[in-house]
Amino acid sequence: MEFYWNRMKDKQRIVVKVGSSTLTNKDTGNLNYEKLEELVKALSDLKNKGKDVILVSSGAVAVGREILKIGIRPKTMAEKQACAAIGQCALMGSYHNLFAKYNMIVSQVLMTKYSIDEEKSYNNIKATFDELLKYNAIPIVNENDTVATDEIEFGENDTLAAIVAGITKADLLIMLTDTNGLYTDDPFINRNAGFIDTVTEKRDHLYTFAKRTSDSDVGTGGMYTKINAANIVNHMGIDMIITNGKKPEIINKIIEGEKYGTLFVSGEENRDNVRNYLIKSVNQCKRQCNISYKRNIMKKMNV
Repeated sequence: MEFYWNRMKDKQRIVVKVGSSTLTNKDTGNLNYEKLEELVKALSDLKNKGKDVILVSSGAVAVGREILKIGIRPKTMAEKQACAAIGQCALMGSYHNLFAKYNMIVSQVLMTKYSIDEEKSYNNIKATFDELLKYNAIPIVNENDTVATDEIEFGENDTLAAIVAGITKADLLIMLTDTNGLYTDDPFINRNAGFIDTVTEKRDHLYTFAKRTSDSDVGTGGMYTKINAANIVNHMGIDMIITNGKKPEIINKIIEGEKYGTLFVSGEENRDNVRNYLIKSVNQCKRQCNISYKRNIMKKMNV
């Protein structure tokens, strides 16, 4: 297993995904600016090592809530999208100012999973990423929540991160979350839950260890969608790591070959027909999320 972790030193193009629960204060749901700056510093250090860095960041809705002083999570789609529209501006402003302290160029890329449906749109997005990386910029990607509906409902930035990794031909996807990685059970409930540090092959039974949704008041994803993302990127020859985002400097330690989190090892590289494969994967994730959403509704109704 050490071999798989040691090869992280050779990764050149790295996608980092950070969720709302990692960027916000647990008690208030407001943006944690100290944590945000720690993340920016870690990514700037990574960039200074000559790596290509792409950030997929959630948090727009949470920031919008803070600005509008909405104490509870918005319930209607219109409220969520309004919060996203307001919060995205402030979130990107914060990223821009913090990265500027380290002389880094950043850019905003807003897209949905369905931006890849049309070949022309897919090629335009791919060309944009290629050009941004050529200019040594750090693309900051978020879902276009002001026009998307099912993405904002199901918290699919995990899937979006996998898509971005595929489009940009990344070598590694790092998921920053509020746990150390994948356990055999919920570690917050079961102290005897076993930790899984390396997954070397596709195992469908891993889904039995995962929650479909987040317990956080600001996050909507869960370990289930992260395992889905791992399956997507592993198929394309991209390794993926789920690790704790509490200390973002872990990112650089991982790249130095240290073991932090759960590593999903990719199989044989398969980058043929990337767009067709991504579309198929997105549709499958959408069906799974629809099923999960309906189950949650029925559970709340005690059906």
